[in-house]
Amino acid sequence: MDIDLPREIFNTEEFLKLAENAYHCRVKRTKDTVKLKLRTKKILYTYKTDPSAAEQLIKQINCDIIEL
Repeated sequence: MDIDLPREIFNTEEFLKLAENAYHCRVKRTKDTVKLKLRTKKILYTYKTDPSAAEQLIKQINCDIIEL
């Protein structure tokens, strides 16, 4: 039994490329960071960024956005 764990992404370009194949993006906002979670068919990808950069990324993503 092979369990895939969430993978953290550290590159903005890689995040945008993976967002093309994602079903949805969940946005979790805290005081000083925003965590973006991309759900693909097999793996959940996470990306941490600051609030202003997150807004720019959210505008560029075409998949469904879910605010948590």
